[in-house]
Amino acid sequence: MKRVFVLTLVSLCALLGYTSCTHKEEEKEEEVKYQVTSPLQRDTTITNDYVSQIHSIQHIELRALEKGYLEKIYVDEGQYVKKGQLMFKILPIQYQAELLKAQAEANFVDVEFKNTKLLADSNIVSKNELALAKAKLDKAKAEVSVAQIHLGFTEVRAPFDGIMDHFQVRLGSLINEGDLLTTLSDNSKMWVYFNVPEAEYLNYKTHAQEENLQHVNLLMANQRVYDHSGVVQAIEADFNNETGNIAFRATFPNPNGLLRHGETGNIQMTLPMKNALIIPQKATFEVLEKKYVYIVDKDNKIRSREITVAAEMPHIFVVRSGLTKDDKILLEGLRQVKENEKIQYTFVKPASVISNLSLYAE
Repeated sequence: MKRVFVLTLVSLCALLGYTSCTHKEEEKEEEVKYQVTSPLQRDTTITNDYVSQIHSIQHIELRALEKGYLEKIYVDEGQYVKKGQLMFKILPIQYQAELLKAQAEANFVDVEFKNTKLLADSNIVSKNELALAKAKLDKAKAEVSVAQIHLGFTEVRAPFDGIMDHFQVRLGSLINEGDLLTTLSDNSKMWVYFNVPEAEYLNYKTHAQEENLQHVNLLMANQRVYDHSGVVQAIEADFNNETGNIAFRATFPNPNGLLRHGETGNIQMTLPMKNALIIPQKATFEVLEKKYVYIVDKDNKIRSREITVAAEMPHIFVVRSGLTKDDKILLEGLRQVKENEKIQYTFVKPASVISNLSLYAE
């Protein structure tokens, strides 16, 4: 009997011990507190990237204006040429002969005109005959000018300072009128084209008028920012109805010739945002490519809410819609909570949260 009592007492103690441990574990779980914060409202700047195409300020095709054999090439591919420099020469024999013929005809008509003038001064011929002789002389001189122009077309000269592209013809080639010889690029300045969505265009125009913000940067293909900033100088007249974008053109100086026609890059355009709502990226989660946060309501219960992001910067999002500055959002432990779950939390000031992140906001 005494042994039974001892066993019963031991079992009771074990049960009480288990109940006590379970109760302590439940209390420990209930004591878990999550960090909660609110969106930080402040003025900041956002930088948007746009894929861009880089063009020379002048990029033209050089074509033959006359037919003939390519007699000489005075330049080389990739060479820098000056305005007026001789580049190509087409065999000019035919055009030289035409010029000599025109000059001889003009000399003959000039003699006739002078004889007719002497006769007209002596009233031997009428003034109408003198006028006819003068007209023939003018026509002959015009034909000389035309022949000189055609002969001049056999020499192809640079229309401006620029860089040669590769040759489309070779020495001795038979060239027809209009055949492409090469291309020439003026890279002293570069035009960079990029497309901007409608909403961002409206933001740009608003701030550009208010604060004269027209300067942009160029991120080159090697992920380095170009040394010189550019200026937005032109915006196309119409939006593309298929894409909803409008084309911008920024002009960049190119004193060292680093940029070339046909390169690509990314335009970085920075715009200010007044009273922007900023939240840490780690306070968000995605469902079907939509972004959500957990809101803590007045009853300390978790509620998910969809948000729209206006801009993304390192470690933070700028929220366009879905939150107010007074909302409380779960900062950490997003995977440990469930919808409508009641939690205990510690509120962390938004400024303190943001200041501990590596970001650029001002």
